[in-house]
Amino acid sequence: MSGKQYLTTPPATAGMPPGIPYIIGNEAAERFSFYGMRALLVTFMTRFLFSADGTLQAMSKEDAISSYSVFVGSAYFFPILGAIVADVWWGKYRTILWLSIVYCLGHLALALNDPRLGFLGDMRTGLFIGLGLIALGSGGIKSCVSAHVGDQFGQKNAHLLEKVFGWFYLAINLGAFLSNLVTPWLMNSGPAWVAKNFPGLAPQDELGKALLGPHLAFGLPGVLMLLATIVFWMGRHVFVHVPAQGPEKVFASLQGEGRQALLKLIPLFGFVAIFWSLYDQSGSSWVLQAENLDRRLIPGGDPQGAWGWLAEPLHVESVQAINPFLILVLVPFFSYVVYPVVGRVITLTPMRKIGAGFFLTFLSFVIIAWLQRSIDQGSQPSVYWQFLAYLIITAGEVLVSVTCLEHAYTQAPHEVKSFVMALYLLSVSVGNFLTAGINKLIKTPAIGDHLQGWNYFLFFGGLMLAATVLFSYVAPLLKTKTYVQHGDESAAHH
Repeated sequence: MSGKQYLTTPPATAGMPPGIPYIIGNEAAERFSFYGMRALLVTFMTRFLFSADGTLQAMSKEDAISSYSVFVGSAYFFPILGAIVADVWWGKYRTILWLSIVYCLGHLALALNDPRLGFLGDMRTGLFIGLGLIALGSGGIKSCVSAHVGDQFGQKNAHLLEKVFGWFYLAINLGAFLSNLVTPWLMNSGPAWVAKNFPGLAPQDELGKALLGPHLAFGLPGVLMLLATIVFWMGRHVFVHVPAQGPEKVFASLQGEGRQALLKLIPLFGFVAIFWSLYDQSGSSWVLQAENLDRRLIPGGDPQGAWGWLAEPLHVESVQAINPFLILVLVPFFSYVVYPVVGRVITLTPMRKIGAGFFLTFLSFVIIAWLQRSIDQGSQPSVYWQFLAYLIITAGEVLVSVTCLEHAYTQAPHEVKSFVMALYLLSVSVGNFLTAGINKLIKTPAIGDHLQGWNYFLFFGGLMLAATVLFSYVAPLLKTKTYVQHGDESAAHH
């Protein structure tokens, strides 16, 4: 096989498709770049936005949460654009490759965001240019990448889909875990390390010293995104390249049976949007709350002792690293322990898993609300309480997100799998835009007076509880049918 003579249908094999290692490697590096950059955003907006003369022009807490949520919402809105381009014109492979280059340019803009350079304008302009390119690039490839995973499978090895989607999710969270440890260290401790080990490279002016950490911390994710693009390109000759369907076939698939499948998925995605409006605050409002927690892993320990680093406060951005670490533990734990054990008692359908995940998400916000009340009363609770909330919401994530990722793919008609994956990802966008809108309303006295302190978290917890109760009545009505790539459609009712 040479040139552009690529596989267009999966080989008839019961084994693992040869393109999967390239996809998993690409996903781990790409997610390192995305989550490593995202972990820094709220702190960067509230501490590192300067004018050219070195004057701090930081955002307020509400503006930072709103801007963060708009970015995440945009990153999960653009999958619709990427899916349409992939399904109608370019195909998934070319869409992923070209938009990955846009993605790299966004990271470059963030890494070079310095008012003294001039070509990006002030730091807010540079920030929004970089985030806009990253939202377009990362969002445009999201629905295509997950659908591209499923495209590698045929009827004979479709039984491996659940396992591979689990690996796919593990790759996401391995990259996220490592980046949530490394990039906060680069932003907070990197300048001192450079000054000690490479004094000739350390800036001498005050603004340069202040911005060296962000330059380092945003630069590394850019390098990882470039690596992810190269790894994906290397797999081109072993991937299954499902051709673009063209507008007529795609839009025809949205009629009849295809439309019925979509109409049964859209209500589910509406409920999932509420879940994401809570979950993604673990990277914004939870990070800001962690600034007021006792972040020492050994409170009262000796900072000069053998384990002294455990007695030092964690970087506030690093607290969220507990989430991807827990994913690495909980995905196999649920797959090999929880699901088999609970499955002996009740049939674990996707809808039941998702409903249980909703309820756990509500419980996590009860803990966060209690923590905020303690902070408001002048206490400094231990970060371990927030770790408990992370454990509960991460279990909810496994039940909701991993389940929906596979469910959205298998319930999509063949011609519009990228489009359906994009609709699922749109639920993330809607949830984050909801959070952004509420944080904008908080700045108005009529709303803000009622959503201050722990009332803010109680509001979102109550919203999730209401959605959970309503979902328990709607879920039994969402009968679905499974579609497997290049195989006979088999009815599978849930």
